[in-house]
Amino acid sequence: MKLITFTTAGFSRIGAIVEGEKVVDLNYAYQAQLQSEGKYRYEAIAEAYVPAKMEGFLEGGNDSMEIAKSVINYALSNTSNFKHQLIYDKSEVKVNAPVTDPGKIFCVGHNYREHILEMGRDLPTNPVLFAKFANTVIGPEDDIPFHPISEQLDYEAEFTVIIGKQARNVSEEDALDYVAGYTIANDVTYRDIQRRTLQWLQGKTVDGSAPMGPWMVTTDELTNPSGLGVVLSVNGEVRQKTNTENLVFSVQHLVSFISKLVTLEPGDIILTGTPGGVGVAMDPPTFLKDGDVVKIEIDQVGVLENKVVLQAGRN
Repeated sequence: MKLITFTTAGFSRIGAIVEGEKVVDLNYAYQAQLQSEGKYRYEAIAEAYVPAKMEGFLEGGNDSMEIAKSVINYALSNTSNFKHQLIYDKSEVKVNAPVTDPGKIFCVGHNYREHILEMGRDLPTNPVLFAKFANTVIGPEDDIPFHPISEQLDYEAEFTVIIGKQARNVSEEDALDYVAGYTIANDVTYRDIQRRTLQWLQGKTVDGSAPMGPWMVTTDELTNPSGLGVVLSVNGEVRQKTNTENLVFSVQHLVSFISKLVTLEPGDIILTGTPGGVGVAMDPPTFLKDGDVVKIEIDQVGVLENKVVLQAGRN
């Protein structure tokens, strides 16, 4: 499945992309199905198993995933007189990041061999971890805000993991069982701010610096996170190109490694690292500017495209 968070009439809800350009409202579709079966407490039951918020839905684990599959079929095959709209054209709604309020966002530095080489570093013996926060998350239809606190705004294409159930001390062999699905992120970075101290956090956590989307592809559809092509372009010019088979530390290793440090929860996110070709490593360094369009394509996942827009009044 391709699951999204979308906004309609001022409310944020979760849905599934079907037939390319249609969105099924999963919560309302389940309500409609339950009502058609004569269930009295259909609203409460639907809220328990398929709530309108992605983080709550993921907490339902496999039970919620299986219900979602069935209600998609129900919505497509029934012309219901239900009180709420069940299916939208994608153009009718605003698509947000699939998870809009993650509890934890782990980012992995120096995880593609070519990027490590271009930055003049040795291969790490353990994953290099840093954090972003929920304030950074924006969606596939949002602009990247370029706050005038720096002139060195950079891009980083990232294959991204969304955790599906609580993970603590899991093995690499079992790690993918704890993954709900995958999406794309752009680890937008203010380079001079990142580098003014030994810790990277300042340059990584500016508001709006983590575009994500366009949806979450669930693990029943994308079963193997290795071997996926990754391409980032700026205004049509390819800047980054790699394959997830080139990761120093695989998705399985990262989930296992992080779960031994902290307990991962449904909706937590792991950005697995960026390949070579970042702007700061170009000769001369080439940073993003107002109006630039950054497009990231990952095989079997989709396309994330955002425009850079200079913001006023922040110093």
